[in-house]
Amino acid sequence: MSHTHGEHAAPEETLQLEELVNRLVAFHRHSLGEVCPSNAGLVTFRKRFEGEVAAIEPLLPGEEDRQRLASLRRWFEQDIERLMPVFLARRERLLASSWAAANPDTRLCDNGRVLLANAIGRDIHGPGIDDHVDPGSDLAALLVGLASHGESGLACQALDGYLRQSGDYDLARLLSIFRVVEALAGARRALQRHPAAGEDGERPALLAETMRECRGYLDLAEAYAEFRFPPLIIGIGVSGSGKSRFTRTLVGRLGAVRLCSDVERRLHGIDPQAVASRPAVDMFTTEATERTYYRLAECAGTLLEAGFTTCVDGTFLKREQRDLLRQQAEARGLPVLLVSFEADQATLRRRIEKRARRHGVPIEQSLAVLASQQAELEPFGDEERLHLLHLDTTADKAAETLAGLIQDHVRLT
Repeated sequence: MSHTHGEHAAPEETLQLEELVNRLVAFHRHSLGEVCPSNAGLVTFRKRFEGEVAAIEPLLPGEEDRQRLASLRRWFEQDIERLMPVFLARRERLLASSWAAANPDTRLCDNGRVLLANAIGRDIHGPGIDDHVDPGSDLAALLVGLASHGESGLACQALDGYLRQSGDYDLARLLSIFRVVEALAGARRALQRHPAAGEDGERPALLAETMRECRGYLDLAEAYAEFRFPPLIIGIGVSGSGKSRFTRTLVGRLGAVRLCSDVERRLHGIDPQAVASRPAVDMFTTEATERTYYRLAECAGTLLEAGFTTCVDGTFLKREQRDLLRQQAEARGLPVLLVSFEADQATLRRRIEKRARRHGVPIEQSLAVLASQQAELEPFGDEERLHLLHLDTTADKAAETLAGLIQDHVRLT
């Protein structure tokens, strides 16, 4: 299949992570494949998994490693059977080819270091590169590539940014099996780069290095396959309380995925990537607010079922809004924590005024919205207080305090 879809990068173009995520979202949005059978994505993906296993197995020198591979194969068969309806429902999202095929000379860099080739680190000579591919395979390649380089913080940022900009939260359901396959591809490349043939003096050291790299990828695959009980964190607070700034810190510290009420205004025809045009203080009609919170609840349920720690950022002025989100975790037997982000009145005014100036919004109008939110904020009920944490966002080391309290709460729940 020729690569007639997508953008073609200039030779040796280098991208930082934020720009890469922007381009990846745009590529996936505009590079949809032609009409294909409803099971095309599933067939292609299963074929790719089998190809990776078949390539790895004869190159493994020990029985223990082969047993690990066999366990991953059993897990894959069970999970792909469970997730088959999700695969089939994504027929219209399939791409004609991977980002890596269209951008082979692009590099991902961070602080002057080249991290990944073709920016997402996918093997452009490996199986499935020219077949119909789900966008999740590209994202998974990027996440595995970053994790294998010890860049778990960047991987968390990439996942959070991609899901938020694309709105493709259903993809999260499939990320475990996508990442397992990409980890196996990494193990295969490690084994193929350093074949164990030949009997010379360097072979023992070379074999040890090869197997260390291979097992590192197997470790990643097993971690992705592990069953998780993720918490739901509901960030509550009026404008200027600091909730958005502090919830962003949870992405790197806890590996959380954020859901933001302002971003989910995509429901109402506002482009979530047009950040500069967003008002300094969000204002919703009653109907739009209701639709937005139902969307947040739906996406939170999807992320929790996929095993991702989920942090929801909104004002949550009404108890029914908080209950709607809280029930997404409780219905699944998962821990939930309500975090009330707070600051004194002088700090709130200062933050609101600074934001209004930055966005060119009348200060008095923004302060009026703050006063309205404070008046409408319903007090926490007895049941809510069982899950409630108050955080003074002006306190020293508040971000460290928040992350530690969340981890303690999850362990105690």
